[in-house]
Amino acid sequence: MRSTASSLMSPLTLSTAFSPRSSQLHPRCLHFLSHSLPIFYKFKSPHSFCPKSQNRPIFLVRNCASITAKPSSQFRKKSADSEQDEKLRSLRELFSKPGIGIDAYIIPSQDAHQSEFIAECYMRRAYISGFTGSAGTAVVTKDKAALWTDGRYFLQAEKQLSSNWILMRAGNYGVPTTSEWLNDVLAPGCRIGIDPFLFSSDAAEELKEAIAKKNHELVYLYDLNLVDEIWKESRPEPPRKPIRVHELTYAGLDVSSKLSSLRSELIDAGCSAIVVSMLDEVSWLLNLRGNDVPNSPVMYAYLIVEIDGAKLFIDDSKVSPEVMDHLKNAGIELRPYESILAEIKNLAAKGAHLWLDTSSVNAAIVNTYEAACDQYSGSLDNKRKNKSEAYGVANGQSGVPTGVYKISPILLAKAVKNQAELEGMRNSHLRDAAALAQFWSWLEEEILKGVLLTEVDVADKLLQFRSMQAGFLDTSFDTISASGANGAIIHYKPNPDSCSIVDVKKMFLLDSGAQYIDGTTDITRTVHFGEPTPRQKECFTRVLQGHIALDQAVFPENTPGFVLDAFARSFLWKIGLDYRHGTGHGVGAALNVHEGPQSISFRFGNMTPLQKGMIVSNEPGYYEDHAFGIRIENLLCVKEMDTPNRFGGIGYLGFEKLTFVPIQNELVELSLLSTAEIDWLNDYHSEVWEKVSPLLDGSARQWLWDNTRPLAKQ
Repeated sequence: MRSTASSLMSPLTLSTAFSPRSSQLHPRCLHFLSHSLPIFYKFKSPHSFCPKSQNRPIFLVRNCASITAKPSSQFRKKSADSEQDEKLRSLRELFSKPGIGIDAYIIPSQDAHQSEFIAECYMRRAYISGFTGSAGTAVVTKDKAALWTDGRYFLQAEKQLSSNWILMRAGNYGVPTTSEWLNDVLAPGCRIGIDPFLFSSDAAEELKEAIAKKNHELVYLYDLNLVDEIWKESRPEPPRKPIRVHELTYAGLDVSSKLSSLRSELIDAGCSAIVVSMLDEVSWLLNLRGNDVPNSPVMYAYLIVEIDGAKLFIDDSKVSPEVMDHLKNAGIELRPYESILAEIKNLAAKGAHLWLDTSSVNAAIVNTYEAACDQYSGSLDNKRKNKSEAYGVANGQSGVPTGVYKISPILLAKAVKNQAELEGMRNSHLRDAAALAQFWSWLEEEILKGVLLTEVDVADKLLQFRSMQAGFLDTSFDTISASGANGAIIHYKPNPDSCSIVDVKKMFLLDSGAQYIDGTTDITRTVHFGEPTPRQKECFTRVLQGHIALDQAVFPENTPGFVLDAFARSFLWKIGLDYRHGTGHGVGAALNVHEGPQSISFRFGNMTPLQKGMIVSNEPGYYEDHAFGIRIENLLCVKEMDTPNRFGGIGYLGFEKLTFVPIQNELVELSLLSTAEIDWLNDYHSEVWEKVSPLLDGSARQWLWDNTRPLAKQ
């Protein structure tokens, strides 16, 4: 699935990719940028963990002559949408209300946890703009409205935005960032409002610094979200679905062991506590899973882990007696979700040095902590004589409480899967492959019989087959079921009222995934039910060659993912083609379908090395606007390779395939493939048959047999 965690974009601008507290591009932001904006980076110095470093990056924008910035009105019908008119009018009326007094308001995609997938009640940017893609930032002034999104969503945004909105194609040459645009359209000295819960601290700081160039003020509206004010009664209720224990059989490590490792990190860093804000990090650390967010088995919660305890901030109506016992056994107390800021103030008052990952912890929390530190620092000498002295001495600390601004250690720990997690991923992928074989068998039969099926019909049927598999919980993202030209919309989402019929004469792209109790899947296949054109076969085969090259890659330890990206693109490059998304993203184990810090992308910034146990996608593609789209995606697990030499005394790594679903032979132009590439495809299909056929019978088993037959070089 081509996407990126929205937690990495808050808001979507170039400036937000860098922490104001560090000169290095943050791994979460690196992961985002590796899947969106065509930017290269130079760095002034290594990553500094010191608070609020003043170093800044140098940006080099790639000058793509074929890419120009154009107003979206050139691509869309110019009819005004009355509903959007009313929403914008109501929002602007709030600008002048007492206690607000702003000239512009920024609405990001994220919730308070910087999530990619969010509950419906937090889809504020979609509500105000009408654009439903997962990545984007809306900016509304008193007389203008603009929306930024990346290349995956340009076509979708063109269709969904009314003529009231300006579409900003982020990353295209000549397109301003949000802050640059605000500095251009607003008179100097204006007030720009944000909800500080919806911006990471880094994003807010970068925005504040950028708009200060025109003497603008960034206004934090802690107590009022303006979109919520106009959404009112029609806004969905916050989710209150029960959470469950993620069994040790699948988790591999108990909560106490995970907390012990985390506390060792805290002690080494000289910290009293860490604020955990990312929902998948909370879920992974506590071996819990939830149902608050579509496609992701997480729950809305904050977690504060101290040296001698931990507090989970959550709506306790979600907590069953079983979950309560699970938490108590790990020494975790419950607190109301809304009390997080009060606890942050209490920790500062006790002199606590907090570990804050400012790329993910929201600005409301970080600012509350820093303000409380300032407030209490003047009286700290007196406090040392009583309660704070005991706290500080016990934790080896003294002096004014300060934040320690570092990447969350949970990020990497979660990315490197243990054996139980890997086994769950292998098993869930086999069951998923069986469901897909049943689905493709059904679809081919229906299409060849002349049955008219819409893209939504097809997606619904796939869900039906998956739901029959043991341990199925949910899809891992909205299925991309795209016929013909819709396949060129990289994150196309079919609408029941307007989607296309699956056309036997056109290519069909299906990108889908599932959440199982033991694993998470993500797979894309592109097929043709009729006679593909020579152009389609050539493009498909070039994509396949890149897929094979990356799958077979062997590389030294400590190799970052961007080094491998050219393996997947080089065959397209040979004929002057490319694709506007990263080649691979990390995947969680029975968690989010997108996770960092690892990625495989053509952008240099992410220096995170691929490590044994990490899972990444392998999904090169090619897209011709208004014609067709091609993508071939498998999930891979990084493994050690037994090489005959170990140059430099280091080990070498490669990949283990997790996905076992046939790749359509009819789209392959054999004349372009080498003997070794044909061998790879035949070996892969042989392995698919061996692993998946025991799970099938009847027509699905026959379909698998027919679609795994070996090819011979012509």
